[in-house]
Amino acid sequence: MPQPAEARVTTLELFFDLVFVFAITQLTSVLAHDMSLRGLARVVLMFVVLWWMYGGYAWLANTIAPTTPVRRLTMLVGMAGFFMVALATPTAFSGGGIVWGLGYLILVSAHAVLYAQDNPHILRVLPANLLAALFIVAAGIFDHGAPAHILWTFAVVVPIVQPYVAPAGGRFRIRAGHIVERHGLLVMITIGESIVAIGVGAGRQELTAGLIVTVLVSLALAAAVWWSYFDRDGARAERALRAADDVSRTDRTMFGYFYAHIPIVIGIVVMAAGVQQAVARSWNPLGAGPACALACGTATYLLGDAAYRHIVGIGPSKIRIATAVLCLLTIPLGRHSAATEALALTALLGLALVAESRARKPRLPLS
Repeated sequence: MPQPAEARVTTLELFFDLVFVFAITQLTSVLAHDMSLRGLARVVLMFVVLWWMYGGYAWLANTIAPTTPVRRLTMLVGMAGFFMVALATPTAFSGGGIVWGLGYLILVSAHAVLYAQDNPHILRVLPANLLAALFIVAAGIFDHGAPAHILWTFAVVVPIVQPYVAPAGGRFRIRAGHIVERHGLLVMITIGESIVAIGVGAGRQELTAGLIVTVLVSLALAAAVWWSYFDRDGARAERALRAADDVSRTDRTMFGYFYAHIPIVIGIVVMAAGVQQAVARSWNPLGAGPACALACGTATYLLGDAAYRHIVGIGPSKIRIATAVLCLLTIPLGRHSAATEALALTALLGLALVAESRARKPRLPLS
């Protein structure tokens, strides 16, 4: 069956994504101020709930372009809900949970109204999305403690499990170019948060030689992450999705662009929080939390990227998996010097890119 006519990302989607930039900034700030397992758990819970609906809007725009006035206004209503969520993120577990949940309720409702215009079967998963919003509102009432965290966990699990219990039905028409471009822009936005983190970390510090070197090393780390994701992989992924049949294309999109991109984006967010602390500390030792955030965030990104490349069929991934393991060995370096750990991580990513480039080159036959 021929694939649907190609579509590209609209300016309204880019406008919508500006709110996602703000949400990512808020999540990074939350983690930078609480680099404990509790802080990480809260960031992951909030991110996965957000990611579920962000992915929903990406699939929505892939199916039905927001080009008419009614569609645009409805999407802007969803954007307003998203902004409420982003505003409430720093206090989601300390007084802002109700606002977070109400914003999410608006986000879910606008998505359902738009999607039902093309695929009414989507309404079968609406109850789970609404229930997730109500769980978050209820968590806001408890405010903090075990009940709030349990309710947030339900908000994560229920929407993801529901489609497998009661499938939405109907056929999803995946336009490869749009999916690849939208998620590429998302990753670019997230990497941009690393750049913001560098500026925040530098703050009002005196521009010493040590600080400038640390800033440049951190910028090189962000550039290495960018290079590793965008080095011709977008074009290859688009070709791979286009060549797949409808069922395989849908599966690859779900597992490659929804699930595998969770560790990609979370990894970059955690890395950005570590970068912020590394720049602030410069050549001084990092605490255990920031040192782990810097290394583990980079490793998590690499593992997610390896899974994405394997699922979509644009590998190889083994070099990235090995590099992720080596990243963890840089944590003791951070305990000695923040800049040294950032430099080691940058070097590891650079070596991995060189190794992959050499592996791609066809070997000449022996004469």
